Amino acid sequence: MAASVTGTGPGGTIRYWAAAKAAAGTAEEPYRARTLADALAAARKRHGDRPEFARVLSRCSFLVDGDPVGTREHGSVELAEGGTVEVLPPFAGG
Repeated sequence: MAASVTGTGPGGTIRYWAAAKAAAGTAEEPYRARTLADALAAARKRHGDRPEFARVLSRCSFLVDGDPVGTREHGSVELAEGGTVEVLPPFAGG
């Protein structure tokens, strides 16, 4: 079943990996948002019934269209139509 998408802005896909995937209960879902901050806020709201999701998300790193977000403010990271946000929880090893 596809996730319901609300919001304005470009549409794309959020992909969850490892613990983020488990916490979200899905490997990927669509977004419609102008910035990474907007997309993440909508995802937190969508998964509000899964408290572990917000906790895991707060510790994740993000790639937007293959580029690391790093320490940039999420509100300043613009999303493109057809783009991909990768949600990467911390992991051990190298």
